[in-house]
Amino acid sequence: MLRALMYILPLALTIYAFIDCLNTPEDEAKHLPKVVWVIIILLFWIVGPIVWFAAGKMRRAPAGGRTPSEWHRNHRTEWVAPDDNPEFLKSLKDENDKDEAVLKDWEADLRRREEELKKREQDGDKDTES
Repeated sequence: MLRALMYILPLALTIYAFIDCLNTPEDEAKHLPKVVWVIIILLFWIVGPIVWFAAGKMRRAPAGGRTPSEWHRNHRTEWVAPDDNPEFLKSLKDENDKDEAVLKDWEADLRRREEELKKREQDGDKDTES
């Protein structure tokens, strides 16, 4: 069990350091570019992670509460309620107009068929009278 721990612990440390390095913004990696830090962590799987934690990353709280997902947060479209979203309201109006056009076509078709039935009935009544 102790032998397995000798391999699992450095591997876990390497994986954790690798993920931490990838999630660190480029401007917070000290001394070397982030790509070089990733290579060091992966090539030197015991010493690399220790050096990363000791010297590779700024350990103070970032200004303004920055996180690795800052880019996504700044480029995310702001959520708007459906009642306030003009695109959504326009799509509803377009669907409503399309549905009304289909309904008018169906009503016109129904009237045409009713008239044809009335003509057939009238023609049938005339044929039976003769």
